[in-house]
Amino acid sequence: AVNVTLDPDTAHPQLIVSADRKSVRRGDTWQDLPNNPGRFDTELCVLGCEGFTSGRHYWETELKEGEVCIVGVVRESVSRKGDIDFNPEQGIWAVLCSEDRYWALTSPDDLTPFSPSRGPRRIRVYLDYEEGRVAFFDAGNGDPIVTFPPASFAGERIRPLFSGPLLFISLSSLLGPCA
Repeated sequence: AVNVTLDPDTAHPQLIVSADRKSVRRGDTWQDLPNNPGRFDTELCVLGCEGFTSGRHYWETELKEGEVCIVGVVRESVSRKGDIDFNPEQGIWAVLCSEDRYWALTSPDDLTPFSPSRGPRRIRVYLDYEEGRVAFFDAGNGDPIVTFPPASFAGERIRPLFSGPLLFISLSSLLGPCA
């Protein structure tokens, strides 16, 4: 597993990243943070520090029961200002999780629903850079949730993405801050 940590410099001002950078939650108010070019200013998103340009990687995300969130990967160049369309055409491969309902965010006009046998509270995100494969699994039992059609990342850095209107995410195997 990859030691994913959250990058507070990308976090929307309403998201509070823990000091150890292993969890994030939505705060009641906006923090007074610089609106740097890498920070999301409209969507409640935060990226992982790590970026990948080759190889196979996976990490796990624990979802708080009853919360809504988006988990996936993005191209480094993804827009972070204004409204964002969460789909592969925009450089985002992700799933929307809400209680026991899940959707693959496949295109601007289409949410592809899927129903795991039970709602996983821990999701494994798998990235095979060379194959252009992004897949999601129930980390508890290893069951597949969804696999996106192969993509071409064309040498661009791919980073973990976490988002949601209600958000509390905890990552496994976390280490140190961003370099």
